[in-house]
Amino acid sequence: MHVGVCTLQLRMPENGSLKDKRQIIRSVTDCVRGRFNVSIGEVEDNDTWRLATLGIACVSNDPRHADEMLSNVVRFIQDLRLDAEVVDIQTEVISGA
Repeated sequence: MHVGVCTLQLRMPENGSLKDKRQIIRSVTDCVRGRFNVSIGEVEDNDTWRLATLGIACVSNDPRHADEMLSNVVRFIQDLRLDAEVVDIQTEVISGA
């Protein structure tokens, strides 16, 4: 079993409130869940208006597939929201016995 884990930090410079931020994050997470078979949620920067850190995870029997899946999700998010800029991406595939 292989678990792909990605943290993705978004910057939203035009954002003016936590309510606006939550609308953007909800839109992104709903779209990703609807298109990919991954878990996604906000994991850091909960009270910061202009930053959001998303955690994304997937499970696969092939480490290359897990890495490819996370890459596809990141690319999808980058193309999806023009009002949210991806500023940091960290990806890791953890292999279990």
